[in-house]
Amino acid sequence: MKELKVYKNFPPEISVILPTYNRASLILRAVHSVLSQTIHDWELIVIDDGSSDNTFSILDELILAHENIRYCKHRNRKLPLALNTGLSLSVGRFVTFLGSDDEYLNNHLETRLAYMKSHPDIDLIYGGVKIIGNQYVKDVHNLDKLIHLNDCVIGGSLFGKRVLFNSVGGFSNIIYGEDYDLVQRAKPHFNIEKVDLEQSYIYYRDALDSICNNIGKNDF
Repeated sequence: MKELKVYKNFPPEISVILPTYNRASLILRAVHSVLSQTIHDWELIVIDDGSSDNTFSILDELILAHENIRYCKHRNRKLPLALNTGLSLSVGRFVTFLGSDDEYLNNHLETRLAYMKSHPDIDLIYGGVKIIGNQYVKDVHNLDKLIHLNDCVIGGSLFGKRVLFNSVGGFSNIIYGEDYDLVQRAKPHFNIEKVDLEQSYIYYRDALDSICNNIGKNDF
């Protein structure tokens, strides 16, 4: 089936998917970090997972000013399904992600795209993350155990060919570790590499209501 045309004359090379839920106080930092990129052939797809704050009103002016920023809001479905909504709307050859708490350094997309183009046999990369705050999270295999984030797949740093995400059916609808799960399901069929690139994805661990900070709690 031929894909529908989304843009008049703009074919984005990269689709950046930004899921958000009640992050009105932080989301502009994330969005402006995309606008500040050294390359411009990207689209930004903001998936609002049922926010009850003023996220839309904060972003409305930017959405109207930039053809390559799109916004979609649905009822709260949790992170994996919000990510899948973004995948279904994306049109770029490559797909990557950005947490609404986080930000890119201004060369983030350029370095990742350059790496993928110079390694055409690689389908998906991850890594190159600077962690701000607590560097330990609960192990997806044992929630009573803490592991260092360097030993984890950090979903925001995933950068890969859109065909990979489509082929594995996107993210599984699970409470925790959907990024790790996707990589494990893709490994038998695709070339995946953890890269030692500049730490240009800035991962903030100070959001008290984040999944990583609340998994395993009775009130989660």
